[in-house]
Amino acid sequence: MFDELNKYKTNGHFFFNPTDSLEEACNAPDDKDGVYIVYELKNGRVDMVYIGTSGIYGTAYPKDGLFGLKKSVINGIPSENETRTQLWPIKMLSENIVALDIYWYVTYKGNLKDHPASLQSMLLYKYLDIYGEFPRWNKQLKRRKKSR
Repeated sequence: MFDELNKYKTNGHFFFNPTDSLEEACNAPDDKDGVYIVYELKNGRVDMVYIGTSGIYGTAYPKDGLFGLKKSVINGIPSENETRTQLWPIKMLSENIVALDIYWYVTYKGNLKDHPASLQSMLLYKYLDIYGEFPRWNKQLKRRKKSR
């Protein structure tokens, strides 16, 4: 769906089950920034539920590895009340999700300087164009922010 991600040669993925340790399962680098896409495995189907990013929001240029993909996947974003090590297993069990398949892409490294937040925004709007809405967990974050 996102052919533009093919240019990022430093990438990978990992599976996460609700009984796993997210810190141990996550193989994303902690010294490189980029984007990640979370797919749920549920009822024999695979569906995208979240598009995330690492790095600094609102800055023209992030600093190499300031936050890192691994830290971002594990800790989440400031608007979430808990870290994802706590939040995701509970969410998975309550939504009957068997596992998550998380793909990550380093977009800001060396000569490759694609701002992670800009790329995340582009991917979200491409998803919106195709499906008419944002991925489910991205929508939930927006609703939670409005209610505060």
